[in-house]
Amino acid sequence: MMDQLQQQIDAYQNEIAAATASTPEEVEQFRSRFLGTKGIVKTLMGEMKQIPVDQKKAFGQIMNAFKILAEEKWEALRTSVAASVSASGPSIDLSLPGDPPPIGSRHPVILMRNRILSIFQRLGFAVAEGPEIEDDFHNFTALNLAENHPARDMQDTFYLSQNPDWLLRTHTSNIQIREMEKGNLPIRIVCPGRVYRNETISARSHCFFHQVEGLYIDENVSFADLKQTLYFFVQEMFGKDVRVRFRPSYFPFTEPSAEMDISCMLCQGSGCSVCKRSGWLEILGCGMVHPNVLENCGIDSSKYTGFAFGMGVERPALLKYGINDIRLFSENDVRFLQQFTPAT
Repeated sequence: MMDQLQQQIDAYQNEIAAATASTPEEVEQFRSRFLGTKGIVKTLMGEMKQIPVDQKKAFGQIMNAFKILAEEKWEALRTSVAASVSASGPSIDLSLPGDPPPIGSRHPVILMRNRILSIFQRLGFAVAEGPEIEDDFHNFTALNLAENHPARDMQDTFYLSQNPDWLLRTHTSNIQIREMEKGNLPIRIVCPGRVYRNETISARSHCFFHQVEGLYIDENVSFADLKQTLYFFVQEMFGKDVRVRFRPSYFPFTEPSAEMDISCMLCQGSGCSVCKRSGWLEILGCGMVHPNVLENCGIDSSKYTGFAFGMGVERPALLKYGINDIRLFSENDVRFLQQFTPAT
């Protein structure tokens, strides 16, 4: 048995000595044949179990020398081919145009948020931000929300702890409170951010969404200032031909309060399933800041007045881009997001 294996090794040694390679593929073929997991070296090593015990040491030395010979030859072939490729220059034409990198885009919700912010910034509003995890005072109490208000119930709000109460903010009004507490008057800000409410997820609602709220506080601010500000916003956002109406409403933190509607752009006000056959779409809530809110933040309500408004970002994005399911915004489907990649 020992003699037969020695004859095979001698033949393989001659093959190794005569081996040549001119391409990386040929080098890899040599490595796979002799040094691969199913190569010749591994196969011959497996014959060790058939060698008599008194000859195992000698056979082991022969195999070790054979393995070193194959490895040195493989390294020599690899070095030779690498040097040859380097000397001959690159195998590609560097003068050809390169492959363009993939171009991404901002998320459609972010595109809409930035557009909303840019309109109000042109009116002199600054952008303010605040924490998403908030305490009870800044999210509820300071905003004139009574202790038994439904929004304080765990069925409507995600509480992180109680006594003291910490929660995921239900609106970006907490930013308004924090800015008013600073006492730097007048205040003219817009507050973008993500908010959370314990709602059933469907094509029209989600447990989290984005808002942009606005606040303007100064001496002699009136409801007329609020209306003209929002008229300008609607015309810049939706066009000059869109009709606007205000409906009386109720919010604990504003008085008087109103809902603002625009004529449905999909049916031009004639009535469709999106506007529930009314011809109108609600886009935001607004009103004059309640005196209690001003006083809670240390602002003299007999001297200062102000208005506030708030809108979701997803709803105008749905209208602008013709999207019929709000859940698409948060599914991270690349096929959906690629629709908003700018053309090259």
